[in-house]
Amino acid sequence: MTGSQSVDRALRLLSLVGRQAERGMALNQIVAEGGFNKPTTRRLLLALMRAGFIEQDPADRRYYIGEEAYVLGSLASTRFGLLQMSMESLIRMSRKTEDSTFLSIRRDTHSICLHREEGTYPIRTHALQAGFEHPLGVGAGSLAMLAALSDDEIEVVIARNATILEEEYPRLPPDQIRRDVRATRARGYSVNPGLVYANSWGMGVALRYPDGRLAGALSIAAIDSRMQEQRQLELAPILREEAARVETKLADMFMRGTTERNAERTRPRAPVRLNTRRIAR
Repeated sequence: MTGSQSVDRALRLLSLVGRQAERGMALNQIVAEGGFNKPTTRRLLLALMRAGFIEQDPADRRYYIGEEAYVLGSLASTRFGLLQMSMESLIRMSRKTEDSTFLSIRRDTHSICLHREEGTYPIRTHALQAGFEHPLGVGAGSLAMLAALSDDEIEVVIARNATILEEEYPRLPPDQIRRDVRATRARGYSVNPGLVYANSWGMGVALRYPDGRLAGALSIAAIDSRMQEQRQLELAPILREEAARVETKLADMFMRGTTERNAERTRPRAPVRLNTRRIAR
């Protein structure tokens, strides 16, 4: 392998293990999902462990995200603070609805769940957990984000996801996703009526930055009996209200950033002191 190939492969494994969060991964699972042979996988994992990005539990021998990844993530949180801005809304929604709520973001052609806030209702759906990834359009939050994109971009995403949709999500062919996008735009929120897992229903709304760009999505999931049409009408205003609150926080953050940059530009500069010493000849 060249140096860049090694880096690419190591980062792939880091991403793979990191998305399992507290669940961790066994070596054989990493080999199977990473696509590399066992010696290569083990060598890359050892390099990541030396750097502190991955840890191996001595008891169960599973691999987990390491302390150094946490440090870098904490440093990045001030720039990518959507989760921090959404936490109050997620908690509030789970308390009001008693169901599980989620924050997801887009990553290229897929969505990633950043956080799951548990509800108090005794029967829950566990179809989505923090770190789980789905093609855009698969699942409520993921569908809400896809519907927020332009028509041209939607077609690019669907085309790039065609193979995985056909192989892993036979109930969601491209034409079905296009219909779901149109329905989401008409309603103002997405609905997943158990198309990924039969018993797991969900609703979602997109989050936008002040300039209209997609920021992420809030969603609610519950068993099918708790998300029929009448209750969807009750949950939709809750989702919209909390989405508006998060978007207000995003707007405030961008306004502060703009104000600080403008202040920096107009701040008087200290006068430049010229060196007046005579040079000996």
